[in-house]
Amino acid sequence: MTTVYDFTATRLDGREQSLGDYRGRVLLIVNTASACGFTPQYAGLQALHEKLEAEGLTVLGFPCNQFGAQEPGSETEIGAFCSTNYGVTFPMFAKIEVNGEGAHPLFKFLKSEKAGILGSEAIKWNFTKFLVDRNGQVVGRHAPQAKPEDLEKPVRELLYAS
Repeated sequence: MTTVYDFTATRLDGREQSLGDYRGRVLLIVNTASACGFTPQYAGLQALHEKLEAEGLTVLGFPCNQFGAQEPGSETEIGAFCSTNYGVTFPMFAKIEVNGEGAHPLFKFLKSEKAGILGSEAIKWNFTKFLVDRNGQVVGRHAPQAKPEDLEKPVRELLYAS
């Protein structure tokens, strides 16, 4: 059975990272953008990551420029923006596509596991969030409007599931 642990992705610094390195952790995987109306959610994502990291949560950010060209910068610029403006310390990955032929394999998998509204797999906008349990299974998909702080309860439920 395929899990998120079967995928790799490139970090902002160009290093390949196996998602298997996060085995046993609850993951919140988010497609992000630096010039979006939802960009302030970086603060909430960072707060959630800090609050629950020691208990087993890791937030993973995947910049994407497919929605209104709202992530035009280079990996270096994205990293500087996130660090300077929001103090982001959670893992950030290189810019990817989440829809279409060029979609990153991880996001093809996430979308196939948890469809959106009316069964649509396509991601509609930046800051769509996928919640993954400690076994690497996709258990939730949350719209861009879902605030990170509103996800604390479902994250805690996964952290303390037996």
